[in-house]
Amino acid sequence: MNTLTGTIHGRYASEKKAILSLCANHDCYSINDLAHELETSIPKITRIVTEMIQEGFLVETGKLELATGRRPSLYGLNPDAGNFAGVDVNRDSIIIAVSNFSGSITCVIEDVPFTLQPTEDSVASLCTLVKGELKKAGVDLKSIRAYGVNLTGRVNHRTGYSYSYFLGEEKPISQLLEKGFGQRVVVENDSRAMAYGEYMGSLKGAEGNILFLNVGWGLGMGMVMDGKLHYGKSGFSGEIGHFPLLDNDCVCQCGKVGCLETGASGLALHRLILEKLQQGRSSLLSKAYAAEEPITLDSILDAIAREDVLCIECVEQVGYTLGRAVAGLINIFNPDIVVIGGRLSTTERYLMPSLRSAVNKFSLNLVSNDTAIKVSRLGKRAGAIGASFLSKNRILNELS
Repeated sequence: MNTLTGTIHGRYASEKKAILSLCANHDCYSINDLAHELETSIPKITRIVTEMIQEGFLVETGKLELATGRRPSLYGLNPDAGNFAGVDVNRDSIIIAVSNFSGSITCVIEDVPFTLQPTEDSVASLCTLVKGELKKAGVDLKSIRAYGVNLTGRVNHRTGYSYSYFLGEEKPISQLLEKGFGQRVVVENDSRAMAYGEYMGSLKGAEGNILFLNVGWGLGMGMVMDGKLHYGKSGFSGEIGHFPLLDNDCVCQCGKVGCLETGASGLALHRLILEKLQQGRSSLLSKAYAAEEPITLDSILDAIAREDVLCIECVEQVGYTLGRAVAGLINIFNPDIVVIGGRLSTTERYLMPSLRSAVNKFSLNLVSNDTAIKVSRLGKRAGAIGASFLSKNRILNELS
């Protein structure tokens, strides 16, 4: 297994690992800054940085802007020192993103058909598929330092267990993935990875407190607080879809009644539309419904794109319900930004006005005035991009 720890050795190994970790989190440093952070002398840091440049880990990235005097050089991660691959596993497809050592996205592969099953053979097939797609895209597998893999549902990133794809107490899914990839694997919840992808890839870390709502078939949330992903005590924070907000007697996938997900998700949109069709409402989907053909989320989103009135009414209802929850989140967390992502964010034209209306009605103006509400800029790529960034940062941070 090609690990960074195995390639960093020698007299100054601990200092080099610390420098890599610092650069992973804060981009570029001058010699003076590194000496201050590591509490050591400038001559020693100069020798270490020179060695790391020769070893290919660091490069000079520019000069520090000063009002007067000689401008010191800045040093950061060498983009050619390796790659990190992120894999976003959806219900029936995967998206792959590759970032280089300095954090730039170099490759994105979208919508590769695949359905993960809770079996060892299926996990092995996933690894084979990902490696094959990377090869076809011209990515050297030997250059990949680590993989990040996103899964829906409850994921313990510390132990590598997925409670949606349960493979037995003795076999965390991360171990099977590492066996298949032959490399270190970081497993993460999809909504948290999407939040981190948006934070680092779109917002560039400019805002410290972000709530990312992943509105897909289900409803999840990732939180960045003070610049760091928030996990909670057990690592399962963000289960906003199972907040008991609604009085609708709808049984959720979790088995409980009244969960927010039953009124504000792709699943909820699907149920609302089927109820209207059963009542005889007209829609572009009426013919398929009458023929007892499956009504999928894809077909619903396509009907919305074609301005189907019934589907638009239902997505507006979902948006208003979601907006009530967003208002509560704003009142509690007072975030810089609330980002709406996931598959339903593609219905922005109809989803967002009703969502904003509910936020205006139910949030406290004093709290919500400074909170921006935006649709994800990265779209469906957010999760894979976030996974690649997380795999890099986790590996480099573990070195220090």
